[in-house]
Amino acid sequence: MRRPPLGGPLPAETTGLVGRQRELRTLASLVETSRLVTVTGPGGVGKSRLALRAAADAAGDFPDGACFAEVGPVQDPLLLGHALLEALRLTDATARPPLDVLVEQLADRRMLLVLDGCEHLVGACAELVGALLRSAPGLRILATSRQSLRVEGEHLLPLGPLPVEPAGEGLADAVRLFAERAAAVLPGFAVTAANRADLTQLCRRLDGIPLAVELAAGRLRVLSVEQIAVRLDDRFRLLTGGSRTAPPRHQTLRTTIGWSHELCTPQERLLWARLSVFAGSFDLEAAEYVCGGGGIDAEDVLDLLGELVDKSVLLRLGEPAGEGAARFRMLDTVREYGGQWLRSAGEEPRLLRRHRDWYLGVATWGEVEWFGPRQAETAERTRLAHPNLRAALEFSLAEPGEEQLALVLAGTLWFYWVGSGHLGEGRHWLDRALALAPEPTEARAKALWVTGYMATLQGDLARAAAVLEECRRQALDTGDDRALAYAVHRQGCAALIADDPVRAAELFEEALWHYNALGELNCNVLMAMFELGLAYVFQGDTAVGESWLDRVRGICEEHGEQWAYAYGLYAQAHARWTLGELRQARGYARECIRLNHLFRDLLGIVLGVELLAVLATEGPEADLVEARVLQGAAHRIWQGVGRPFFGSRSFNGPHREGARRARAGLTEEEYEAAFARGAALDLDAAVRRALGGGEVSEDAGPEGRPGQGPGPLPVRPSPVPAG
Repeated sequence: MRRPPLGGPLPAETTGLVGRQRELRTLASLVETSRLVTVTGPGGVGKSRLALRAAADAAGDFPDGACFAEVGPVQDPLLLGHALLEALRLTDATARPPLDVLVEQLADRRMLLVLDGCEHLVGACAELVGALLRSAPGLRILATSRQSLRVEGEHLLPLGPLPVEPAGEGLADAVRLFAERAAAVLPGFAVTAANRADLTQLCRRLDGIPLAVELAAGRLRVLSVEQIAVRLDDRFRLLTGGSRTAPPRHQTLRTTIGWSHELCTPQERLLWARLSVFAGSFDLEAAEYVCGGGGIDAEDVLDLLGELVDKSVLLRLGEPAGEGAARFRMLDTVREYGGQWLRSAGEEPRLLRRHRDWYLGVATWGEVEWFGPRQAETAERTRLAHPNLRAALEFSLAEPGEEQLALVLAGTLWFYWVGSGHLGEGRHWLDRALALAPEPTEARAKALWVTGYMATLQGDLARAAAVLEECRRQALDTGDDRALAYAVHRQGCAALIADDPVRAAELFEEALWHYNALGELNCNVLMAMFELGLAYVFQGDTAVGESWLDRVRGICEEHGEQWAYAYGLYAQAHARWTLGELRQARGYARECIRLNHLFRDLLGIVLGVELLAVLATEGPEADLVEARVLQGAAHRIWQGVGRPFFGSRSFNGPHREGARRARAGLTEEEYEAAFARGAALDLDAAVRRALGGGEVSEDAGPEGRPGQGPGPLPVRPSPVPAG
């Protein structure tokens, strides 16, 4: 005869579970195969709801059913056993310890026990769970906690926020949750084309935390979506008024986060506050430098980070061991809470300055490593640091007396702004820094030539001319030979783009003389050589041009450099196209695209795609439709770079010729339809399309023929007049 189950029925769901199907399947599998499973995650992420749904689904597999015990309200660890007896509806009037009674009653039961909210009594819960599992072989326990119980045999299911970006055509889970909860308080509410973008942005700002999303939806009783978004700057004041029947720790966002704060030791709270200065993810070394000292020894940071991860205050990111350094991130809601404590302690200015100093070091080291075999790693490291670099720049621009360091940081990052497709953002920071720091310093000189370089690449030649001439004059006035070399070099770039290759070649040769005199050898010097070669190619002197390009290639291969090498490949492809050597030209162009895609260098990618498009119109492999598709793809990429072809006739030549041939061989409908197909491709799809047309030429890769340099750098030319 089947015994009646212990405890009452599982709590009924008052609202449906949105999303979480993958997590639910994983949890079901774990419950089926493991005796102890703990769902971990930050406050408000939906651990309890997921566990309840899993328990309800699995209850039929246990002869003695499933029982739910809420641990959260229990404050005294000595009362934990009594609370569990109450949840199981067991009574015992003897003086025996509650654990003895539990062991006796559960010893021969085959049931699932759900312990919800264990984090604040994690030690007591761990002891209780360990004892029960040893004494009751038919018992399985499903726990929820912001940190693991650390009991032998425990399996963890970390639960993150809901996705805020759609995986396909449908709504993201966070937006669906908002819509369902909103419809409950505002009948007729629905996601429409008009409000979908606003709702996505709102859920993104709420980190996709289900509790935060539900609390925000509840505010639709009195506020519009737009008003909620505006008031999110004080999200802890806004997101109150949750369900009165919810556990107290879930009724407002502030108390949800505060609950985690109370569970931390004083040192963990201090580190939490200090970590709030990080934007986005960070690694252990950054945390040790920025947060160490003043109550936290640097060597203690590792263990404290581990505790904060265990308590779900921090999320651990990164690749598996051996494939990359672990990174950590704090949800914005958790970060904001820590920031309030940091400000109240009066530590924020000091920590922000240490944060800026660390990321200035990241930028400086990145600039050094941009010349050499670690370029791709440098690009990725800088990409990961990008949110923190923005925060460091913002601090330097907002804090009086830090303007020069803002110039240094923004200028040092030229390699990232240019090499990883962030020209517009780079100019934003540089323009702000230049406006705040007009003094003729070395930092300003560098910021000027970097600004001129990026303005040139965007086709903004008027701005480029102004800042590069200011840099040149300041360099002459102050005797800054390095700044003079860079200013003249970038004036050569402007001349090349302005379709004056003769003048450009003169300026490049002058810049190379200065670089040689300084002993300078880096990516900028290689780019000057590549640009000089391209200037000769544009003049029709392909032999001299290719001799310079071969020199670039040889130096790049010697030093393991890839970024400048990729631009050299573009020039080689252009030269081979003009000579009618189509196979080699295609190989060079594809390898140019492949390498630039490693760095997300939009300019290098789009130049290569434009060349492949015209090459698709030639030879026995000609495909006019494919040529026009590639031109459409290039058009979309140009929108992320700036003015197409910089406004240059020389750089526009391949596109113009390819379009002429495609128009001559296609109907108007075919011509426009193919372009539209290409314009619909995103960056990665466009690159796949371009590279899918064939293998890279044997001549194109790093294994190609040895570079044949043109001899020594040029002797110093006679002074070139400005203008």
